[in-house]
Order: sequence, then C-alpha cells, then structure tokens
Amino acid sequence: MATLDRKTTLVRWFSDLTLEDVPSVGGKNASLGEMVRELAGAGVQVPNGFAITVDAYRQFLSQLGLDERIRRMLDGLNSQNVEDLRTRASDVRHAIVATPFPLDVQDAILDAYAKIGQGRTSNVAVAVRSSATAEDLPDASFAGQQETYLNVQGQTALLEACRRCFASLFTDRAISYRVDKGFDHFKIGLSVGVQLMVRSDLASSGIMFTIDTETGFHDAVLVSSSYGLGETIVQGSVNPDEFVVFKPTLAAGFRPLLRKTLGTKEFKLVLDIGGGKMVKTVPVSAGERRRYSVTDDDVLKLARWGCQIEEHYSRKRNRFCPMDIEWAKDGQSGDIYIVQARPETVHARKNRGVLETYHLQKRGEVLATGQSVGNKIGQGPVHVIADAQHLGAFDEGEVLVTDKTDPDWEPVMKKASAIVTNRGGRTCHAAIVSRELGLPAVVGTAHGTDVLGNGRQVTVSCAEGETGFVYDGKLDFTVEKVQLSDVGRPKTKIMLNVANPDEAFGLSMLPNDGVGLARIEFIIANSIAIHPLALLNYEQINDPTLKDRINELTAGYEDKPQYFIDRLSQGIGMLAAAFYPKDVIVRLSDFKTNEYANLIGGRQFEPVEENPMIGFRGASRYYDLRFRDAFGLECQALKVVRKLMGLTNVKVMVPFCRTVMEGRQVLDIMGQHGLERGKDGLEVYVMCEIPSNVVCAAEFAEIFDGFSIGSNDLTQLTLGVDRDSEIVAHVFNERDPSVTRLIATAIAAAHRAGRKIGICGQAPSDYPEFAEFLVREGIDSISLNPDAAIKTTRQIVQLEKSLDAAAPR
Repeated sequence: MATLDRKTTLVRWFSDLTLEDVPSVGGKNASLGEMVRELAGAGVQVPNGFAITVDAYRQFLSQLGLDERIRRMLDGLNSQNVEDLRTRASDVRHAIVATPFPLDVQDAILDAYAKIGQGRTSNVAVAVRSSATAEDLPDASFAGQQETYLNVQGQTALLEACRRCFASLFTDRAISYRVDKGFDHFKIGLSVGVQLMVRSDLASSGIMFTIDTETGFHDAVLVSSSYGLGETIVQGSVNPDEFVVFKPTLAAGFRPLLRKTLGTKEFKLVLDIGGGKMVKTVPVSAGERRRYSVTDDDVLKLARWGCQIEEHYSRKRNRFCPMDIEWAKDGQSGDIYIVQARPETVHARKNRGVLETYHLQKRGEVLATGQSVGNKIGQGPVHVIADAQHLGAFDEGEVLVTDKTDPDWEPVMKKASAIVTNRGGRTCHAAIVSRELGLPAVVGTAHGTDVLGNGRQVTVSCAEGETGFVYDGKLDFTVEKVQLSDVGRPKTKIMLNVANPDEAFGLSMLPNDGVGLARIEFIIANSIAIHPLALLNYEQINDPTLKDRINELTAGYEDKPQYFIDRLSQGIGMLAAAFYPKDVIVRLSDFKTNEYANLIGGRQFEPVEENPMIGFRGASRYYDLRFRDAFGLECQALKVVRKLMGLTNVKVMVPFCRTVMEGRQVLDIMGQHGLERGKDGLEVYVMCEIPSNVVCAAEFAEIFDGFSIGSNDLTQLTLGVDRDSEIVAHVFNERDPSVTRLIATAIAAAHRAGRKIGICGQAPSDYPEFAEFLVREGIDSISLNPDAAIKTTRQIVQLEKSLDAAAPR
C-alpha cells in the first residue's frame, strides 16, 4: 500500500486535479484537471491524461547532486549578457537531459502510460507538455516558457521528452524571465502533462482568447485557426484565419460571428508517420489556403466553450477572469478538444479607469503594414535579425525586425522600442510577448525584413485600428491620458461618429451614449471595395482584368453578392457589438455617383453627373430600378446583423431624403427585404440635411422615428454653396444665422411631433460655441468625432450646470 501511495504522489490523473493543485502539478495541469472535473458535464471536451508531479521533478533534481551543480552553473549570472546567458543555460540543460530518472519515478510514469494506452506501451501517441508552478499567475503569464513535445510514442521516447521538459525550465528566456520577475529558480517546480494526442494534423487547431487582445474589450471572443498542429500559430510560423464572436448575443442563442479574416496559412505541422521525426512541416495547397480552416459552427462552439471556461474561472477567482485557451480538432473523429487554458494576464492587469490614447500628428511614407498589436506608437532605428544566433548584437531602443520570434528571443524583445515580423497573427508569440511588455508590434507584414533596412529610422504605429503601419522616419505623436472618473455625464446624450469597424472596440471605451452616425461607406470602400452591381452582374463583365480583381477579392465565394452581404454585415456587426446595448444608428450608403464609380467595376454602372453632390445619391437611389437590387444587398446585411447576430440595438437612418414620398418608397423597399419599421423594435431615422426636411418636419415625423441633423449638407443647401468648391469655400459656415435658425426650427418641430432629434454633422466637433447653441435649443443628442468627445463632453457638462444655476427656482 505504501508503494501505491508513493506512486500517487509522483503521478496524478487529470480527473483527480483541481486549481488548488497548482503547487503539485503546475498551472497548466491543474487547469486541465479543473476543466475535466467541473466542465466535462457541460460538454467541454479535454483529452485524457496525467501529470508527473513536482515531487517527481524535485526527486529527479536531488539525485546525484544535480540541483547543487545547477546552482553553481548559474551563480553570478547577468541575464542582460546574452552570450553568457546562452552558454550557462545550455550547460544546465545538457546536464538535466543526461541524468537518468530515479527508478520509482520511471516506474510511475510508465505505469500511467500503459493505462492511458489501455495496456499498449509502444505506439500510443501522446503530447508531453511542461507545467510550471509559477506559470499563469495573475501578474505573469510565462507564456511559451517551457517546451511541448508532440506525437511522442513509446516508453523510451516518453522518458526522453519528460527529461527535455524538465530541462526547458532552464532555457535562456525562462531564466531571463524569472530574473526579471524576481522568481527564485529553485522555488519554482516543474510538472509534466502527458495527454493523448488529438489528430489535429488531419484537421486544424488554434488559440482562443475570451477578450479582445488589443483593446481589452470584454465581450468578444477571438479565435485563431490554422491547419495542422497548433504550434505554428503560437510560434508565428503562419498567418492564421481569425474570427471574432460577440458574447452577449451568443449566450442568447444567436450566431454573432462578427468577423472572419482569411489567413494565408502557408504551412502546417503534421505528425511524421513512419518518418524519423515526431513532427514535420509541410506546405498547404493553394485550394486549402483559400478556404477557412474551421467551420462557422466549430467557431461558435469554441466561443461557447470559451465563455463557459471564463465564467467558471471568474467564479473561482471571484473576479472577471478572461482566458487564453488552446484547442485542437481531431481529423479522424471530427471532435474538438480544449488542450490548454490559462488566465489572460495583460488586460487583466490594466487600469480600465484610465484611458491612454496615442495620436499620430501626421502620417508619412508607409514602408510596411500588418496586424497591429496594442495601441501604442514606437520609434527607433531598424535592426533586422535573421536568427537567434545574432541576438547579442541587438541594442536597447532599436526596432526589432525579423521573420518571426519564439521564446528564445524574449531576452532581447524587452530591449526593443517596437517589433515587426513577417509572419504571425494576433495570437503568435511576438504578439503575446509584445502585449505583456507594452510594446507596439506589427505582425504578419510578409516582407518587413526585405523592405526595412538596418539603421533606418522608422515609426511603428499601432494607434490606427487593426492595421499596423511602419512609417519612414521619426514622426511626431502625442500621448493623452484621461482619468475617466473625471469626465462627467451631461443630460444631453453624447454619441460618437464611427466609420472604421477596426477602431470600434477601442472607441467604445470613451464615455458615450452610443453611436449617432455609423458610416457604412468606409466598410464598402475598404472592406468590400467592389461596386455591388458589379457583383450582382458579374457574368456581364467583359473586362478580364476587372474580373480577375473581383475573383481575387471574392476568393471562396461562388455567390458573388454574398461576399457583399457578409463583409457589410460583419463590419456593421463590429460597430453594433462594440457599443451594445446602446443605440447604434447606421446610415444607409450615401456615396455620390463619382464615389461609387471609383469602386471596382463601378464605372460600368454609374452615370456621369455635373454636380454629384445634389444628384443621384441617398434615398433616390434605393427605389430606382438602376440601383434597387444593390440596395437590397444592404438591407440583407442589416437583416443578418439584427436577426442572425441578435444586434437589435442597430437603428437605420435614411440619408438625403428629399420628399416624404421618397421616404415612403424607401420604407416599402426595406420592408420587402425583412426590415419593417416597428417590427422587432426596428426604428428608422431620417437625416435632416435638406431644407425640405425642416419645412416638412411634421410630415416626415409621421413616417420616421427620429431625425439626425447633417449640418454639412444643410449648410450647403441653405447657403447654396458647393462644399467641394474651393472658390466659394469661404462662404461655407455652419454658424451662419440662416443655418442655425433652420436647426432651431427643426429641433422644435421634432419635439412637437414627439420625435427624437440629434445631430451628427461636423460642426459640434469643431466649434465649442456651436455645441453650446445646440444644448440651449434642447437637442436630444450630439454625435461627435471621437477625438473631440471628451473635450466637448466636459464643456457641455459645465454649460448644463450654468443653465441649471440660472434657471428660475
């Protein structure tokens, strides 16, 4: 019986572990055990396995005086000396790998291996993962610090992999990281997890975060996926597919897949069946690269599991606990498994009461672009490093430019002012470590090492949304810090004007009452880029070059119009989710004919007008036979957002509606596409930007739920000034008495009719006195450009206080 008890302390099955067992089996194994015990009943699947305990590790180190030899090897180490660190760490690892296991430890491991293989001991494939007692702490992730070995088969290979896991506690980056974090090398224990292999080499695998990794937005799940074993994503070897799912409406049973981004997925890691290695890298076919590596249903299942895991850990820790999760899909069974889960450590530590915003004063020549990591700006001379052998030459404050990073690079990454890589997505090693270090990083540039020369001064900007830019030269930028508790909330609703879905999660952190103007033209021009009629009439396009451009953008879409619906619905979905459940007022497309003509394929379908500003735009397009089918695509996209994604906070706004009859015709077309005003809470607003909207406000109020003043067009049409003409630009003035009197009239008329009225034009963002005028007139909401939101909000708070003080008692 004593022998059995001893083996139990050396090896423990996942099903016997909880989070309280971190001192015995490390964070990774304790977490796997917690999920097996607590979440398997809810459907979350974890592969069977066992943990080789810290007791076994310490017994291994203590034999033959190995621990004392390691102490001597590390005595007097300066972790900043990269060469010295490399030499000493290598010596320690070699000593560990050369040391045999104590017999009782070896017997315990092999007995458990026989049980996991149901008696087989030669060809059972397992994953062998390190699990340190100090990893996954609230203030230190230790991400990627220790090693993982895949497709380990047979007793000899298993014992070798376990020793290498022990040795990986003393890699260069692990030693350096512990020194920097103040951890004692010998107070940290290492456990090893042995887990049945998931045959994701025949399917796909990836990483999932239950928080937006760049902004810390709580209500998003980010799923990354690529073909084969998951190490390619972690290492940044491939640019994966990425998906964003919205938590609140997912929980309500909807399918809120907010974003799908197709990665290049050039390579995949597969098991080396019958070869001389455990795993090998192979290229991915062109056809597979053009397809998503995982289905929408799989993504939504993963997101639901992620939410379950997050909720469980949050309850256990008695605080919000976003999670960093690794998953794998078995290509033989089709089942999905969670293979790791740990608390996310970067945004969990941030002070959400302080808003820090980086502003680039002026853009420069763009040298490279990729995915932005974080929201900061960094500068310095470029230092291109080809491989880890040259890390010792890297100096403090340089911009690290390389193909990809792995944990061996961490000692020099902390010296960098910014990081740029050719490969990798938002969940690769370079991205994870950059976030933890607070560095701006641009990953997946494809050719950064080719176009950025050594010594060249550059500015790396991650402050412009999802796309990160590397600019030539050192550009001026500012950093604004705002204590959000110091920004009061006025009675007048302060909403935002938003166009770029990539910026939405970050902008939602500003004090706001929702979005007063969501411009979909940005989505159409940048995310779709193709004229909707060119997609609807694809077969009629005779220009082969034009067809090639359309085919390239719509890769994977046999149904070309569906590309428009998907891209537009995902863009609108990102905007709506960011501010949910606050109102997000989405303005229908308001391109002019010359702007539509500039879209791919647009010239074939657009008339040429002398003055597009007052021509075929806004409401007049939607019911016209020349454009009605294209407008139908917009309606279908909005229907997806409201009914499939469940984002019913979306309101619709009709622009440039000249007459009440036009308004009725537009509402009729919308109803034909399932967007019936009043049904399922749908509200439809109208832009108040033409004098007729003011003169006939009572009549417009009968068919619309509210108004939003467009001060730019209202000024243009009141003063008879073409706002595109530089010759008469000096006459254009939103503060002209004729304009302000019309606005005051519109506000009064809307209120008499019992309708809401706001303003989404430029003027309140530019002129403080104009915002004051609107408040005095009793406007319901003011929608501001984000860069003016805090300043104008403070001003309005003070104005309302003064008005209240002056009011008769």
